[in-house]
Amino acid sequence: MKKIIAMMLALMMAMTLIACGEKPDDNAKDVLVMGTSADYAPYEFMYPDANGDMVYGGIDISVAQAIADSMGKELEVQNMNFDFLLTNLGTGKCDMVLAAIEVTPERLDAADFSDPYYTDLPKMIVVPAASVDQYKTLNDFGGKLVGAQTATTNVDIVNNDMPGAQLNSQTTVTDMFNMLANGKLDAVVVDGAIAMQYVENNKSLAIAGASDELGEALPYCVAVAKGDPKGLLDGINAAIADMVANKKVEQFIADADKLADVAVEVAGE
Repeated sequence: MKKIIAMMLALMMAMTLIACGEKPDDNAKDVLVMGTSADYAPYEFMYPDANGDMVYGGIDISVAQAIADSMGKELEVQNMNFDFLLTNLGTGKCDMVLAAIEVTPERLDAADFSDPYYTDLPKMIVVPAASVDQYKTLNDFGGKLVGAQTATTNVDIVNNDMPGAQLNSQTTVTDMFNMLANGKLDAVVVDGAIAMQYVENNKSLAIAGASDELGEALPYCVAVAKGDPKGLLDGINAAIADMVANKKVEQFIADADKLADVAVEVAGE
C-alpha cells in the first residue's frame, strides 16, 4: 500500500510540473526573425538612433517591420553574409529573409518566396568616372576585373553577359567599392538603387553606358524555408498586399533616403 501511495504522489507531482511547464506566458509575444545582409543601403544598413545606439534601418527593414506588425509579432533582425542567408533560413536560424533578393530557379530549390513587394531600378555597372567613356557596351569589359557580390544574380551577369570579363566576387558590397576606389577592380555590378547611391555620394564614380544592355530588373520577394514549415507565407503575403495597396513601400523608400547621410553598411556576423 505504501508503494502504491508513493507512486501516486510521484505521478501527481509529475503532472503538476508538466502543467506548470505548459502554462502560457500572457506577456510573451512571438518573435519573427529576419535574416539580412546589412551592407546594402538603402535596403538594409545600420544608423545611430536618437540615443546614439546603432540600429537597423532601410527599405527591407521597414517592410519586415510591417510584416511583423501585421502578424502580431516582434521583429528581430539577424545580420549575416549574403551567401549564408538561404542556408541559415533552411536550418531555422531565421524565419524569413529580406535582402533585396530576387527569385531564380536555383533559389527556388532552396526556399519558397512571397509575392513581390518591390522592383528596383535595372542592374547597373559602376566604373571610375575617369574611364566611363571606355565602357559603352558589355563587350568593352573583355579582360577587365569586374566585381559582384557572392551568391547574387550579379555574379551571373559578369559570367554570362560580359564577354571576357574576369569575375571577382566579394562577400560584401562595401569591400567591392573599396576595391574599385583603390584601383583593384575595373567595375562593379550592383542593383540600380545601390549604384545610384554610391555614384551620388562619390563623384569619382559613374554609371557605365553599357548598363543599358542589362535589361529589366526582377522583383524582390521575401524568402521562407522550403515548404513553408512555419506557415508564414499567408501572413507575409497579406501584409505585402496591404503595403502595395496603400503605397507604403514608397514611404519606406523616402524614410531610407532621409538616413542616407548617416547610414553605415556593416559586414555580416
